[in-house]
Amino acid sequence: MSEMQKLINKKAGMNVAYNLKEENPTEVIQWIPTGSRWLDSIISRGRLAGIPVGKVIEIAGLESTGKSYMAAQIAANAQKMGMDVVYFDSESAIDPSFLENAGCDLNKLLYIQATSVEFVLETIEELLGSENQILFIWDSLALTPAISDVEGDFNPQSSMAVKARILAKGMSKLTLSIANTQCTFLVLNQLKANITRFAAEAMTTPYVTPGGKAMIYAYSLRIWLTGRKAKASFVLDDNGFRIGSEVKVKIEKSRFGTQGRRCNFRILWGGDRVAIQDDESLFDAVKGSDNILQAGAWYTIIFEDGTSEKFQASKWIERMQDDKFKQRVYQIIDEEIIYKFDNRQGKAEDFYDKEE
Repeated sequence: MSEMQKLINKKAGMNVAYNLKEENPTEVIQWIPTGSRWLDSIISRGRLAGIPVGKVIEIAGLESTGKSYMAAQIAANAQKMGMDVVYFDSESAIDPSFLENAGCDLNKLLYIQATSVEFVLETIEELLGSENQILFIWDSLALTPAISDVEGDFNPQSSMAVKARILAKGMSKLTLSIANTQCTFLVLNQLKANITRFAAEAMTTPYVTPGGKAMIYAYSLRIWLTGRKAKASFVLDDNGFRIGSEVKVKIEKSRFGTQGRRCNFRILWGGDRVAIQDDESLFDAVKGSDNILQAGAWYTIIFEDGTSEKFQASKWIERMQDDKFKQRVYQIIDEEIIYKFDNRQGKAEDFYDKEE
């Protein structure tokens, strides 16, 4: 096997043959936290994960569901891991103060206007030649035109499927290079209504994403964001002003064994801080556990040593400031969300999207 590996690599002029027991580009060894521990817990089977380094990932959502907010949080976490961030923006809607509030270091973030699909792909190809580990964020694929769109008229029929064909060719060139350099390509996209003649298809597949089929196959992970259209879905400050919203998350595709899983959390966007309300969402994740008992308005958390502590839901955030309490909650999250799913314990419908 070793001789064959050397022969193939010599023929290719580069490393293309690997022993999978040793370091290789297909195995994910680094994960970028999303900012939500609940989401990180459902991305990969049997482990606490996040955005997989070396892969192509999609975050798609309806309008105002927090796609850019999540991307900013992921960018900040990537910088903490020593990565550079290249942000392609086709909407010219990113505010520097917004990125700073999310925790980004603007000195380590390169902002590029996404003038065309071809320009984005060509720029990524060139930057992959550097020795830096880079997180590429494309915000968004849906609103980035092809060169023919820019130079042509406004008739959509004149450039039908051009973007999809460009992306099909581009991803076939870039996917292996992204893996080999351990860079990461995060694509933000829009969820659009699936307009079809078949009622059954509209019910089972209510949304589609721009970019063509090739992108769907290139993604190792697809995260879809939706939300409730109701007053109760907003996060309010003490005076009743809206400063955030609730987001429903579904793993639409995962090469890590968790397709169809779901969670929810709240994103703050209207105050001094841009962040996912992680601790707040964890209560929804663990309150059905056997280690958290409910009696009326009171809950009791059972610690590993057999001791217990009572609390009310309104005091959850206050209790999460206590290290012992917080670590026990993290243990319960791992047990309920990661290990029970990995070992196929409990009811399957408790883990998957109820609309499937």
